[in-house]
Amino acid sequence: MSIFVSFILAIISSMLIDNVVLSRFYGICPFLGVSKKVKSSLGMGIAVVFVIILATLICWPLYNFILVPAGIAFMDTVAYILVIASLVQLVGLFIKKFSPTLYKNLGIYLPLITTNCAVLGVAQGNTDQGFTFLQSLANGIGTSVGFLAIIVVFSCIRVRLESANTPKAFKGLPIALITAAIMALAFIGLQGLFSGIQL
Repeated sequence: MSIFVSFILAIISSMLIDNVVLSRFYGICPFLGVSKKVKSSLGMGIAVVFVIILATLICWPLYNFILVPAGIAFMDTVAYILVIASLVQLVGLFIKKFSPTLYKNLGIYLPLITTNCAVLGVAQGNTDQGFTFLQSLANGIGTSVGFLAIIVVFSCIRVRLESANTPKAFKGLPIALITAAIMALAFIGLQGLFSGIQL
């Protein structure tokens, strides 16, 4: 199998089969908090894609070429949080300048990308599992695009649920959690589809 095909399959695997939100429940706070409106979900998803991919491109070399040779690999989590926080500030400034309405809609969830488990989980997981740079990049792209796809799909479902004849006890967050659980069950069916992918 060629490196390119393996790379694409690794992205699809991270995006659908090992989706961080539905299989590991990373990033569940913005997933539930921002998904009430499609536009906000799309903005949050794109911001997370940008931050995860850039964090992957920065954190892997930082760990392998600076932290490990310096003998301070145990500082990786602190270093990753600093990198992610800087990237989130950059994204925040960009959104505030070009889309103030989206910036206002995202509210507290935009700065919370800094502590979003999905973002930190990718950077930490890449080094903990000993991924190569290509594997880390595939994981970063797949995870971030998977987060974007799931939050937008979930947002579309929640918009429809608002006008549905839902029992009063289930309105709002309860029906959203039930929907998320059903989506997670659907994605479990994809596990093992691309097992043993090597880059």
